[in-house]
Order: sequence, then structure tokens, then C-alpha cells
Amino acid sequence: MSDRLQMIGTHVARYGLVVVLLWIGGMKFTAYEAEGIEPMVANSPLMGWLYRLMSVTALSALLGVIEVAVGLLIALRPWWPAGSAAGSGLAAGMFLTTLSFLVTTPGWEPSLGGFPALSAMPGQFVLKDVVLLGVALWTAGEALAARPVRGLSPVA
Repeated sequence: MSDRLQMIGTHVARYGLVVVLLWIGGMKFTAYEAEGIEPMVANSPLMGWLYRLMSVTALSALLGVIEVAVGLLIALRPWWPAGSAAGSGLAAGMFLTTLSFLVTTPGWEPSLGGFPALSAMPGQFVLKDVVLLGVALWTAGEALAARPVRGLSPVA
């Protein structure tokens, strides 16, 4: 029973991460999402400078392309474990970047006494990325372990 639950959990974790990346990546092509992420990106020392190079909607669309591509890479695990591991590594980098918004964008809720009370945006919005980061790191390790080793035949 535990092996079956682990297998189900593995698939739900991996393809749940894929769905989240594809869905949020697709939303990046909407004005709603582009405007929603603008305050967080603008306050980020890692990303804020990008608005000097492109518009809010152009940067949002670029991020959408990246998120969709990363989601598709992770989904390729049955056919291309190394590509899936790379996608998972890229997802981990994305989640670390968005988690940095917790310290670069004002988000503690002063009306509730400050830390640890989080505002809905960016606090509660970004906090989920702790779990997504963990799933991305796990899928990276699992996919790396599934790669065939050159010169050795796979063990059945």
C-alpha cells in the first residue's frame, strides 16, 4: 500500500507542478497578471532593472514563455529524464527568485502587528513557492536518478 501511495504522490507532485507552471505561465499573457506581478518585479533588485529594457506586458509575456517551457520540460520525465531534471532545476531557480520578493516587496501586514502576519500580496501569494521549491528540487533529484548511465545497460 505504501509503495502505491508513493507512486501516486510522485505523479501528483510532478504533474501538479507542471499544471501550476503551465497555468501561471499562461496567465502571464494577460493584462491582469502582468499588472499583478509588476509591483513585486519592480521592487526586486534581481528583476526590477528589466523594466528599463521592456514594458510590463512584454516582460510578463517573456516570463510566461519561460514558465511554460519549464513546465513542458518537467512533463517530459518519462521520455527525457535529463531534460526534466533541467526543467526542475530551472523551476527551483524561479521559485527562489519569487521567494526573494518576500524581502524586497513590502508585505508584512502592519495592521496585524507586522511579522509574521503576511499581506495577501505579495506575502501569501509568494509563500506557496516554498512548497513548489521543494517539489522542484525533489523532481530534479528523482529525474537525475532515472537517467541512463553511459556505458552501462539499464537494470531491469
